[in-house]
Amino acid sequence: MEVIKTDIDGVVIIEPRIFKDARGYFFESFSKREFDEKVGHVDFVQDNESCSTYGVMRGLHFQRPPYAQAKLVRCVKGRVLDVAVDIRKGSPTYGKHVAVELSEDNHRQFFIPRGFAHGFAVLSDVAVFQYKCDNYYHPEADGGISILDESLGIDWQIDPANAILSDKDLRHPLLADFDSPF
Repeated sequence: MEVIKTDIDGVVIIEPRIFKDARGYFFESFSKREFDEKVGHVDFVQDNESCSTYGVMRGLHFQRPPYAQAKLVRCVKGRVLDVAVDIRKGSPTYGKHVAVELSEDNHRQFFIPRGFAHGFAVLSDVAVFQYKCDNYYHPEADGGISILDESLGIDWQIDPANAILSDKDLRHPLLADFDSPF
């Protein structure tokens, strides 16, 4: 696997080595040994999957300490724009984001450390999205910032006016009104 550093320390894009022939393709989607070597030691304990249609926007979510989560995400069907926003108090990149397109064609994965809000927008008719998390989900630790916050400067590649969002995601505060627990 190739690890591509981003403008925010710790947030990386992972490209697997893909072996193609007349039968199709094969790749290792996860190797703990290689991940530990190239990214860092993370004990993933829970895998999640979501299926969404075009225009769905999910996020920007995080879990509050002590239940914070690092995530390794990928899109196994369709295409999404995936985003991580730095919400660590005192970080030189606080409020900055990294965006990457993840798709069934590019097989990329995105590693988001603890201390980041995470979200995505579905760019294809349907997208199946998978998450590896290093901590179990705790509903009482749910947190978020508004996925529609224009001050973040995120180009979601879809018209937010026509986006499909949950009621919960519509209630998240703007970054300016947010008190980070990190």
